[in-house]
Amino acid sequence: MIYLRPHHLLCTQGYSGKGYSEGFVSHMDEVVDALRNQPGTKITLTFSTDTLCSCCPHKEGEDLCDTQEKVKRFDQKVVDYFGLEEKEYSYQELIREIDAKMTEEMLADICEGCSWFPVSACRKNICKK
Repeated sequence: MIYLRPHHLLCTQGYSGKGYSEGFVSHMDEVVDALRNQPGTKITLTFSTDTLCSCCPHKEGEDLCDTQEKVKRFDQKVVDYFGLEEKEYSYQELIREIDAKMTEEMLADICEGCSWFPVSACRKNICKK
């Protein structure tokens, strides 16, 4: 089972092969490939550290990141905008629902302060209206 925190629903769409470390990128490549290319992939939404966090050099412990306040803010905005709950979802169905509702303004609000946002494919991949 793949566990994702709310804002990682966006990160997995904008991801383009860059990351914090070689180990992180390798792990991210595997997870994102499964999410994007295996129809029917189920995820469990968690409001804590997730599958992607497991290889992140910023993870300091269970539900603890060295940028904790920022990642919790990203997560809360995604939850507020899209009414998400901690439960199992079909990744592809959930992404379709989020992308159908997402605006460039919402994305900019959610991702404000993210160092990857200016250099990622988020706008192109999520707001492709």
